[in-house]
Amino acid sequence: MDLDMPVSSPVIAGVGFRAGAGAEEIAGLIRRALAAAGFDPGALAAIATAADRAGMPALREAAAGFGLAPRGIDADALAAADARVVTRSARVAALRGVGSLAEAAALAAAGPEAVLALPRIAGPGATCALAVAGSARRL
Repeated sequence: MDLDMPVSSPVIAGVGFRAGAGAEEIAGLIRRALAAAGFDPGALAAIATAADRAGMPALREAAAGFGLAPRGIDADALAAADARVVTRSARVAALRGVGSLAEAAALAAAGPEAVLALPRIAGPGATCALAVAGSARRL
């Protein structure tokens, strides 16, 4: 974890996933991201994704394992967060208009001053990024 990161900031996980991704894969990737950034799973305050994917059963089940419900982020909010995204995927940009759905969703859900605590990491069918609100140092 970045030593400049405020440890009391709630952590937002942004998730992108393919239709075939299962709840176990998504939840495992979120746990892996939290561990990589040095966060306790209890710091996770929300799991965000594109609004049209938030109701997908695999994501709802993965979020429920953390005691959360997925938060859908609309396309305008994702686009507004794109300037703060550090990962650029041509495929995701063509589909979603942002460089990384996971990063944009995490940043949008965490607020206009949010910064990435962990850029996008990927599994076979899902991606995850972590953001925190506030003035933590950008990655």
